[in-house]
Amino acid sequence: MENMIIPLLQHIGKPAKPIVREGEEVKRGQLIAVPDGLGANIHSSVSGIVKEISDGFIKIDALEKQPEDFVKIKDTTNYLEAIKEAGIVGAGGAGFPTHIKLNTKLEDGFVVANATECEPLLGHNMARIVEDPDLIVRGLKYVMEITGAKKGYIAIKPKNKQVLIQLGKAIKGENNIEIRFLPNMYPAGDERVIIRELFGIKLKPGQLPIEANVIVSNVETIRNIVLAIEERRPVITKDLTADGRLVSGNKVFLDVPIGTPIKSIIEDCGGYIEPHGEILLGGPFMGKKASEGDVVTKTTGGVLIGLPFPQDSRKFGLIGCECGAQIDRLTYIVESMGGEVVASTNCKRMKEVNGRFRCEEPGVCPGQAEKVIYLKKNGAEAIIVGTCET
Repeated sequence: MENMIIPLLQHIGKPAKPIVREGEEVKRGQLIAVPDGLGANIHSSVSGIVKEISDGFIKIDALEKQPEDFVKIKDTTNYLEAIKEAGIVGAGGAGFPTHIKLNTKLEDGFVVANATECEPLLGHNMARIVEDPDLIVRGLKYVMEITGAKKGYIAIKPKNKQVLIQLGKAIKGENNIEIRFLPNMYPAGDERVIIRELFGIKLKPGQLPIEANVIVSNVETIRNIVLAIEERRPVITKDLTADGRLVSGNKVFLDVPIGTPIKSIIEDCGGYIEPHGEILLGGPFMGKKASEGDVVTKTTGGVLIGLPFPQDSRKFGLIGCECGAQIDRLTYIVESMGGEVVASTNCKRMKEVNGRFRCEEPGVCPGQAEKVIYLKKNGAEAIIVGTCET
């Protein structure tokens, strides 16, 4: 294997603090960094020698032949402690430490397993459920037990028919677990959309599901909870989907070691189809521009290769969206096209909350006539809209 770079910031909060030294031998699953305030434990995804430690990462020279076993987290009957020890964070992209999120009691509340696979193109959540639907049900029951929730739901889009059949069999005989459908659209997996569609509660921008007496957790996060409780396994791998300008086309990867270079994922897909454009990590709506030298983390959901941007030298107006492309992303796109941004604004549903623009009602996109008129008055010859609903 090659060098593995384990980032120290794979969660909301500050970078974790290394507890190993350069030159030290480490084993797969070994704890190598601990939280510095808000954060999560980080474990080595490989066995090898610590080659370099910086403020941002630990580089490990991995052994050519890797063991299948791993260093287990400490034995405990306390589920929250196991989740904390395993370094579990929101695998759907949020990266919030799961032991903190679940450390609450839901009086007559609900737990939702988010199985929407929200972003287009991504398919690893569905592949994981098909492989072991019972595991997701067990994980949901663990979360219900931890929080005292009276009922659990699995939220999914009806288009995933094969997965629905598997889940239907898995919940047979479970009185407190039910499958609920969400619209076949993006951003159906947004927590506020889930709360609105399942419970009829419209959370305001900035409000969290807990204010509706609900906890929402991504299915991969739930799988990690099961592995921590039943196998004492830390988070050392990630499921993801690769798609776009790749020889293989759409390809799902399960249990990719954290720290794997994105270049290796691309090579495993047979390389690029030329011409190709940028690399995005995540989905097509919320993905972030990346490079071959970036690595898989606990929150990496997709590796997408785009087409080159078309060239267009016109003057552009921009309309930003919280769930789609925001102004900085749209500006980058226009500049990459050779165009000029002459004016920008946000969707009329966007409201500023604590210094961040949030959507009042994700997935329900309004008309933008007055915004378009404003942009044209300011010289826009063409308009790019970061609207989300699709």
